[in-house]
Amino acid sequence: MARSRSAKIFRENMGTNNPVFVQVLGICSTLAVTNVLKNTVVMCLGLVFAVSMTSVTISALRKGIPSQVRMIVELLVAACYVIMIDIGIKAYAPDISKQLGPYVGLIITNCILMGRAEACALTSPPWIAFVDGISSTLGYSYVLMTIAVVRELLGSGTFWGISVMPPGWVNWSIMVMAPGGFFMLAIFMWIIKKFWLIPAQGGATNA
Repeated sequence: MARSRSAKIFRENMGTNNPVFVQVLGICSTLAVTNVLKNTVVMCLGLVFAVSMTSVTISALRKGIPSQVRMIVELLVAACYVIMIDIGIKAYAPDISKQLGPYVGLIITNCILMGRAEACALTSPPWIAFVDGISSTLGYSYVLMTIAVVRELLGSGTFWGISVMPPGWVNWSIMVMAPGGFFMLAIFMWIIKKFWLIPAQGGATNA
C-alpha cells in the first residue's frame, strides 16, 4: 500500500500535479534564477534538500505539534535547513552565492515548501512525506533547468558558462531579463498542457 501510494505521488508531482505547470507555485524563483543554468542547478538542489528534509522532519514530529502553532514550527524547521544550505553554498561555491544573492534565503518563502508540509507531511508517515517532498521539487527542478538552458543559450550564447553559439550569433538579451522568463514559462506551459495532455486543474497561484 505504501509503495503504491508513494509511486502514485511521485508520478503526479512529476506530471499531472506538477508544482509549476499545474499548481503554478514558485513562479518568482522560476523567473529570477533561470537566466544562468549553473545558478539554477544550485538553487534546485537546495530546494530539493530543504523541502524533502522539512517534510520528513515535520512528519516525524506531527503527532507532537499543536495545531495552533503548526505553521510556526514548519517555518522554524524549514529555516534551519535553509540556513544550512546558505552556509554550504557560501563555503563551497562563493561565486554562485554572490550571484544568487538573497534568493537562497528566500527558499523558505517558496510556496512548495509550506504547501507540502501542510498538504502531506502533517498527515503522512515519514517515507510518504519524503517521497512527496522530493518528487514535488524534482518536478519543479526539471522545469526550471529546462527553461534555464533555453534562456542561457538564447540570451548569452553559452551553456554552463561556456560559449557554444557560432561566431556572429546575435544574443537575445531580453532572455536574461525578467520578461524573457515570463515568455519562456508561458511557452513551456502551453507546450506541456497541449502535448503532454496534463488535465486542466485548479491550483494555487501564489509565487
